Amino acid sequence: MPMLDGLRANRMPHHWLALGEEGLAMLPGAGVASRPTTDAVAGPDSLRLLALLADPVALPFEDNSLDLVLLPHTLEQSLDPHAALREVERVLVPEGRVVISGLNPVSLWALRQHRARLYQRMGRGRLYLPDAGEFIGYHRLRDWLRLLSFEVESARFGCYRPAVRSNHWLERFAWMDRLGEHWWPILGAAYFVVAVKRVHGMRLLEPAWRTAPQRAAASVPVTNRATTQKPSHRTSLVPAAVAGTTDRKKV
Repeated sequence: MPMLDGLRANRMPHHWLALGEEGLAMLPGAGVASRPTTDAVAGPDSLRLLALLADPVALPFEDNSLDLVLLPHTLEQSLDPHAALREVERVLVPEGRVVISGLNPVSLWALRQHRARLYQRMGRGRLYLPDAGEFIGYHRLRDWLRLLSFEVESARFGCYRPAVRSNHWLERFAWMDRLGEHWWPILGAAYFVVAVKRVHGMRLLEPAWRTAPQRAAASVPVTNRATTQKPSHRTSLVPAAVAGTTDRKKV
C-alpha cells in the first residue's frame, strides 16, 4: 500500500520506502517507464520517495540496523508472511519496533469479501476489497510475533462500518465506529499492532549522568573538638573521629 505514508510524522533522520513489484505497479504512472529512485508516492501531502525495489522476504539491510519497520498490509500481499516477519526481526535492532496493519478476517468487510469470492466462482460480481492474499487474524499474528521474540506493545482495531461502496453511505454509518469500539472491539475491519523486539539476557546501558554518585545536600560535622593540643614526637596521632573524646596523658 504505497499510498499510506506512515512515516510522514516520524522524526528519524533517515527514511526509506521499499516496494515490491506489486507495490510498484500501484504507483501513478506505473505503465510508463520510470526510475524507482525518483518516483514520488501519490498524494499532494506525501513527498516520500521510492528508494528501494525489494521483496519483504529479502530486505537489503544489515542485521540489527533499523529502528523502525512499517508493514502496511504487507503480510497479506506476501507469498510467505512468516518469512517476511523473520526478515523484519533480523534487520531490527534490539528494542526496535515494527508496526503492522492488516485486515481482520472476523469483520463485516471480510464477510463481504468472502461472499464476493463465492460469487466470482459462479461468474458474477466483483471483489469488494483488493485481491490480496489470505487475511491474517490478530491472534494468529500475535503467536507469530511471540515465536520471533517480539512483545506486542499495543494493538487497536478500527472501522466498524458495514461494507458499502458509496462514500455517502460510509459517512452515514460513521456512528457505528463509536459504538463498535466499546461493544464489539475485536470485530473492526482493520487492526494495527505495534511490537518490540526483545533480546533476552541483554542489558541496556543508561546515560552516565544517571549513574553518577550524588553529592550530599549538606555537610555533616564529624567531631566537635573544644581544645587543640599539639602532639609530641613520642605520641601517636589519634583518628579524627575520636580525637575529641580521648583523654591524653602527658609524657
